[in-house]
Amino acid sequence: MNTFRDKVAVVTGAGSGIGQACALAFAKEGAKVIVADIAVAGGEETVRMIKDAKGEAVFVLSDVAKSVDVNSIMTMALKTYGRLDYACNNAGIGGPAMTTGDYREEDWRAVIDVNLTGAWLCMKYELEIMQKQGSGVIVNMSSILGKVGFATASAYVAAKHGLIGLTQTAALEYATQNIRINAVCPGFIYTPLLEKAGMKIGTDLYTQISNLHPMKHMGTSEEVANAVIWLCSDAASFITGHALMVDGGYTAQ
Repeated sequence: MNTFRDKVAVVTGAGSGIGQACALAFAKEGAKVIVADIAVAGGEETVRMIKDAKGEAVFVLSDVAKSVDVNSIMTMALKTYGRLDYACNNAGIGGPAMTTGDYREEDWRAVIDVNLTGAWLCMKYELEIMQKQGSGVIVNMSSILGKVGFATASAYVAAKHGLIGLTQTAALEYATQNIRINAVCPGFIYTPLLEKAGMKIGTDLYTQISNLHPMKHMGTSEEVANAVIWLCSDAASFITGHALMVDGGYTAQ
């Protein structure tokens, strides 16, 4: 597959789950990939997987909540490959499950810093490069919880709602500069993160969460990656400022 041949993509949070699937999908389509993550082992594993499949990738250790780290991601893209065509701002954390009044300030700030401020920082540096080269596509990883509420997840819900608003605003600002900016909103996707949260296949919690979706099962990371790749492709050339649901019908209820 050569849809993105000679193109360069940055994927944050690419060491596991949805981010890893997106990085692999970009590489499969021929893009050179900057794999960014705070987890060294996971990020290096993603690079290994891409290289084993005859693709090109480099790893950058980064915390997207820190501007110096975000700058290092974009610097690596330019230093290594000379350009930046696509960015998938995927890095995120869930935060503790607590009611709004019981949420600790330090937990609130941590979730907002990574999930919202981190995405903004990435966009800030990505847009600078894309403006100079006159083209680019950004996909922000929001969530179904960027469209609806969910008890005990106030910080995450606030961040993901804010990310959709940020996506729409930036899309308007750069629409005439050949830069498209969209968001993807996954439902509950079966990833290692959900497994660690007790939603392993076969458990009552897995069944309970799966049944929240009209399709009666969780999605896969690859299904989300397919949506990201499509939004970055020329097939979506007239789409900007959109939040694409990949949720098995969750938000249609």
